[in-house]
Amino acid sequence: MVEIKGQLCNMCGAKKLILREDEIEVPYFGRVFIFSMSCEACGYRKSDLEPVEKKESCSFTLEVSSEDDLNIKIVKSGDATLKIPRIISIEPGPVSNGYISNVEGVIEKVKKVIQSAAEAEDDKDIAKKAKKQIKKLNNVLLGRDTIKLIISDPSGNSAIISDKAQKSKL
Repeated sequence: MVEIKGQLCNMCGAKKLILREDEIEVPYFGRVFIFSMSCEACGYRKSDLEPVEKKESCSFTLEVSSEDDLNIKIVKSGDATLKIPRIISIEPGPVSNGYISNVEGVIEKVKKVIQSAAEAEDDKDIAKKAKKQIKKLNNVLLGRDTIKLIISDPSGNSAIISDKAQKSKL
């Protein structure tokens, strides 16, 4: 891993930014570069990944219907949109991160996003809807409910690594 310390942070201006780059092999996906930056002063973080080989734009759909599905690997680039129909759509943007996780980790991330959004709202209807969404996601984690997980990536740098996942071109 290459690490460069003492860089200028775009967010706070302190020379406390650490840049990291690493290359790893992801089973069934291939070699990827992992890029990250983190500021020791303000806590700013950004990460992304990029395959060594150029990929076609694509979309992956996975029906999460059992506890075993929670272990399926997810590779999501910063360019990808993550959707769980009737629950959430997370669009890429300047603060969008790439990551390697599993279905359970993605669901936990989504629960945190929903909880944060609900806490920022004064509307009781929104809080009630958020509570229902989190309850549904908790039931999926317990194997009592199902969801569909969709990752669409114009850069082609994302994947759901499972025979259960359906891949299509964008």
